[in-house]
Amino acid sequence: MRIGIVILPDERWSVAGRRWRLAEEYGFDHAWTYDHLGWRDLVDGPWFDAVPTLTAAAMVTRRIRLGTFVASPNFRHPVPFARAVTTLDDISQGRLLLGVGAGGTGFDASVLGAAELTPRARVDRFAEFLALLTELLENDKADFAGTYYTAVDARSTPGPVQRPHPPLVVAANGPRALRLAARYGDGWVTTGAQAVDDEQGWWRSVAEVSARFTEAADGRAVDRYLNLDSSPVFSLSSPEAFADAVGRATELGFTDVLTHWPRRSSWYAGDEKVLETVAPMLPRLRTS
Repeated sequence: MRIGIVILPDERWSVAGRRWRLAEEYGFDHAWTYDHLGWRDLVDGPWFDAVPTLTAAAMVTRRIRLGTFVASPNFRHPVPFARAVTTLDDISQGRLLLGVGAGGTGFDASVLGAAELTPRARVDRFAEFLALLTELLENDKADFAGTYYTAVDARSTPGPVQRPHPPLVVAANGPRALRLAARYGDGWVTTGAQAVDDEQGWWRSVAEVSARFTEAADGRAVDRYLNLDSSPVFSLSSPEAFADAVGRATELGFTDVLTHWPRRSSWYAGDEKVLETVAPMLPRLRTS
């Protein structure tokens, strides 16, 4: 079991830099930030871009892997994004994890003035996004003509440090997205059911989607990531809650879990002292 932490990009670097350094000092295996232009009811508050945030994080850490959670076609185009990915992987010396997803509704989907897509169309767009992005990261040049994306003699020299590309961690819950994750992903990440108020019901939904992904993967080895904080219970509400969540994820066959840095209020509200208590537990939780 590998254990990661998500640090929302909602604080100036004078505050956030300490968190990224501590994530490595505490012994987390990977650290992530949200790749959104704005997120839910935090859209009116402070918010910073994921790519420069991860670039700065790469400069103040040495070991921990760094990831986007998750980049999407809502505002990322594969051609310029491939350049950003290549740059991040170079600056971090091959520590980038590339979390990607189909993109949902909400601020990111509407702020650029585009018409809202149906769920089917979002997955269609995501399939093109994955196809073009992987082609660009694996080759020096790419041409592409799709419904949603076009690339004419796009260049991607010198390519990323990690070959054929940084590990793709594909977010998926629905049947078609699960098949894309099984096809393109080095890792798969799930939130389980998102509209469940009952903790036991949420864990049942995680088990169900995990079984569906096993079927979609058809024997292909893919790392499995679980966002613990899609549960109705914040994983860092107490050390006991965190240990229980990691144990349950291990039993369901997940290779990686993600928690969130406690915030003062609203989403992921909690106490950083719980995080300080959990940090020494990480070696034991990895092997329990």
